[in-house]
Amino acid sequence: MDAQSARTKEEVLQLVQEYNVKFIRLWFTDILGQVKSFAITSEELETAFDEGMGFDGSSIKGYARIDESDMLAKPDPATFQLIPWRPREKAVARMFCDIINPDGTPYEGDPRYALKRNLSRLKDLGYTFLIGPELEFFYFKDSKGTEVLDQGGYFDLTTLDAASDLRRETVLTLEEMGIKVEYSHHEVAPSQHEIDLRFAEASVMADNVMTYRVVVKEIASQYGHYATFMPKPVFGINGSGMHTHQSLFKGTVNAFYDANDKYYLSDLAKKYIAGILKHAPEITAFANQWVNSYKRLVPGYEAPVNIAWARRNRSALVRVPLYKPGKENATRIELRSPDPACNPYLAFSVMLAAGLEGIEKNYELPEPIERDIFELSAEEKEDLGIGTLPGSLIEAVEKAEQSEVVRKAVGDHIFNNFILNKKIEWNEYRTQVHAYEIEKFLPIL
Repeated sequence: MDAQSARTKEEVLQLVQEYNVKFIRLWFTDILGQVKSFAITSEELETAFDEGMGFDGSSIKGYARIDESDMLAKPDPATFQLIPWRPREKAVARMFCDIINPDGTPYEGDPRYALKRNLSRLKDLGYTFLIGPELEFFYFKDSKGTEVLDQGGYFDLTTLDAASDLRRETVLTLEEMGIKVEYSHHEVAPSQHEIDLRFAEASVMADNVMTYRVVVKEIASQYGHYATFMPKPVFGINGSGMHTHQSLFKGTVNAFYDANDKYYLSDLAKKYIAGILKHAPEITAFANQWVNSYKRLVPGYEAPVNIAWARRNRSALVRVPLYKPGKENATRIELRSPDPACNPYLAFSVMLAAGLEGIEKNYELPEPIERDIFELSAEEKEDLGIGTLPGSLIEAVEKAEQSEVVRKAVGDHIFNNFILNKKIEWNEYRTQVHAYEIEKFLPIL
C-alpha cells in the first residue's frame, strides 16, 4: 500500500506510521473557496477520525455567528496525501475535512457538504456527475505587480516559454498527490498557462481543484515567483477561465451519448444543456464570484457572454466537442464561462442543479448557433433568441438572489451569507476611487 491508495481510517493510520508522518494538515474551505487549514500531530489523528477536531467557526468567512461558533473538522480518509514539498524525514500529510456540528450533524455552511447533498440527489436518480476543468492562470515576477515571466503565446515551445519548468514541476507534484493531468501548455496571453485535470467524479474533482490551486502557487513560490487565478489581472489581454467539461453517467454508460442523434446527444443531454442555458444568468454569481470576474466576461477576449450552444463555435456559452467514433464515453458538454477563482464546490453544485432542472422539467433545446456570435448585431442576437450573461457582479448577484434553483442547490445558510458577502464586495468596489479615474479625470476636471 502506498500513500495514494489509502481509503479507510485504518489504512491511513498504518501509512502515518510507515511514512513517519508527524503532522497532518486538515483542509477545508470557507464559502468563498479559500483554503483554511490547521495542523494536528499524528497522536491526535485517531481522535480526529472518531470525533473531529474543534475550531472557532465564527472566524471563518460565511460560517457561524459568534454565539454559535463551535465547529468540528472531521478528516476524510480517502483524501489522505503526503505533501511533497515538505521534508520526508518528518513527513507532513493533508486531508480534506467535512465540517460538522457538535451534535455530529453536517454543518449547512460547509461548501463540501452542499456539493455532496446535490450529488446524493443525483445518485437517487441513478447517475454520477463527472467533471473535467481547464484552469488557466498567470505567472508574475511577484505578488506586487503584473510583470510577466515570458512573452509566449498559445502552445508556444519552451524557447518562448520561460515558465515551462514551473509547469513541469507542478504537473509532477500533482501526480505525486494522486491527481491525474491530461495536458499542460502555454495559453494565449503572455505568462498565461493552463494545466488540465483528467475528468473525475465531481466531489473528487472539487477537492482536486482546491489542491491544484495550492500546488500551482506553492511551486511558483519555490521558484521565487507568484501564480494567480485572478480572472483578469492585466488590461487588454485575455483573462483566465475555467472551461468546465461535464457529463452524467449511469454506471459505466455515458448518459449523454446517443448514436442515433445527429449531434450524438441523448435527450437527457439536450435537456441538461437547456437547463444550463436557461439558468445561466442565475448561476453566474457562483461561477464568476468576484468583482474582477466581470472584467473578463466581455466580448473580444474569447470569454463567452452569449447564452447559446454550439459544436465548433467557441463564442457560445456551451460547446459540445465533436464526437469521435469509438469515444462514446468522451461525449460531454463544455461550459465556458466559469473562472478559476470560484469556489468549485458551489460552482459545480449550481451547474448540476441548473442541468437537472432542465431534465426534470423537460426543457427544449434550441438549435446550435455555429456563426461567430461576437460578429452579430444586437438585433440579430435578439432574433435568434441569444441572451447575455450578467455584466457586473451586482447584476449577477441580483439574478442569483431571485433564483430558487440556486437557493436549493447551495442551501439557505450559504445562499444568504454568499449574497450578503458579494453585496458588501460590490459596495466596497463601487465606492472606491480607482487608478483609472485618477489618471483619466484628475488632469481635466
